[in-house]
Amino acid sequence: MTQATAPSARALWRLLLVACLLAPAWVGAAPPQRIVSLVPGLTESLCALGACARLVGTDRYSNWPSEVQALPKLGGLDDAQVERIAALRPDLVLAAPSARAVQRLEALGLRVIVLHTRSHQDVRHNLLRLGAELGDEARAQQVWRQIEAQMAEAAARVPAALRGRSVYFEVESSPYAAGPTSFIGETLVQLGLNNIVPAALGPFPKLSPEFVVRAQPELVIAEARNLQDMAQRPGWAALRALQRQRLCSFPTERYEVLVRPGPRMGLAALQLADCLAAIGKDQGMDAR
Repeated sequence: MTQATAPSARALWRLLLVACLLAPAWVGAAPPQRIVSLVPGLTESLCALGACARLVGTDRYSNWPSEVQALPKLGGLDDAQVERIAALRPDLVLAAPSARAVQRLEALGLRVIVLHTRSHQDVRHNLLRLGAELGDEARAQQVWRQIEAQMAEAAARVPAALRGRSVYFEVESSPYAAGPTSFIGETLVQLGLNNIVPAALGPFPKLSPEFVVRAQPELVIAEARNLQDMAQRPGWAALRALQRQRLCSFPTERYEVLVRPGPRMGLAALQLADCLAAIGKDQGMDAR
């Protein structure tokens, strides 16, 4: 190269500086090999992406797939066991925004990624983010496409007679409900149902028992152990959905699938669709 065409040292330095500024921070970093997940849905997402073996600990509620059950259980949102987490020497910790331990973990020099799990879009974003961290974005895209395909299949299974029917999805017996802006509520919308909860109340509002009675949902969805005693709540025997057995009742193991924002979200939609199809067949939902 002649002196006339050779770039100056200063020019080369500028090019290198610009390249460093424009490059993503994770470029060149090795994918994490020791991961702690403090969110069940993120635990499931990692495993769906083929990274179960990289988990060295989880929150107490992470129980699927079966291989995570033997991992150290490190507390939950309010009581994560910071010292035990640090002792596991993770190179990545996954946490929810409401986790109290985030700042303490970061103060110990641990890398923490905080991810929302409120909506379908959050689940998609989390899968793609984790795929990028693991160096397998193609697999993350594949997992999301499978969820979308299962959602579409579930919607096709719902009888036309049930579309537009009102629904109460109970999250907890206080009662807390899944509102239309939650990931559960978004699934119900895709299945063609109308939520009795106004969007303004938020994703998982606590309702007054009288509100549910006044709303008279045409369908009720709940965990089996809560549903079996629902008619004994003051005034709830008047719910026509209970009287007519227009109910989707799920044992705990299957109910957990419904309330986990993660890679089994499509399976959750299929479970709901199967129940709705059975109601449509057995209960004559064309008649009000």
